[in-house]
Amino acid sequence: MVHASLSGTGAPPETVRDALLDALGPGGTLVVPAFTPENSDTSRAHLRLIQGLDERQIREFRATMPPYDPYTTPCPTMGALAECVRTTPGSVRSAHPQTSLAGLGPRAAELLDGHHPHCHLGERSPLARLYEADARVLLLRVGFDVCSALHLAEYRTSPPPPQRTYRCVTEARGNWIEYEDAALDDSDFAVVGERLPHGLLVRREWSGRPVVQFRMRPVVDEVIRQLSRRTPGLA
Repeated sequence: MVHASLSGTGAPPETVRDALLDALGPGGTLVVPAFTPENSDTSRAHLRLIQGLDERQIREFRATMPPYDPYTTPCPTMGALAECVRTTPGSVRSAHPQTSLAGLGPRAAELLDGHHPHCHLGERSPLARLYEADARVLLLRVGFDVCSALHLAEYRTSPPPPQRTYRCVTEARGNWIEYEDAALDDSDFAVVGERLPHGLLVRREWSGRPVVQFRMRPVVDEVIRQLSRRTPGLA
């Protein structure tokens, strides 16, 4: 699973995608976050879109928002590599309307299938299957603050995180659904990442920024030990 920022590298996302697939080999599967936070009316992304609108304009905006479609909905906030993987012929994308993942490779369908629409990144999401598969995570010029794997640790803390209400558009314009799920909070992920034992991480650098690789399973287990109840942020 790769999180990446290609800004300033001069590398086309197709080149990076192909390099990653070459490194994985024919038996490997490449997975990226293909999130659509703008489809959640409490997310920071959505709130930025409606900033400055009056109540009538907000109602009109909500009524015309396109529903999530795993085949066509872009993931503009996830970066060029994620959008490149999502649009590559043969790619697979999970079904969650806000926190989908996209993948290429022989295990993509197996790993991304069955993403429950009421579970962002917990036991009924691809993250749980990636954990079971002992997947590796690559932070390519980004930090732990955007490391989605750590959200699985949130779900597995004891006591579990508080619940909150989410709303998003599915199937048709104006068709808003509402459900309860964990109140996700990544506000301390950067600090948590700094506290990880160095032996769990492989560190390099590319184009002036750090690159970190690690096995998902031991890192998630370590983060579970670190996390405590926190005030939930917007998601």
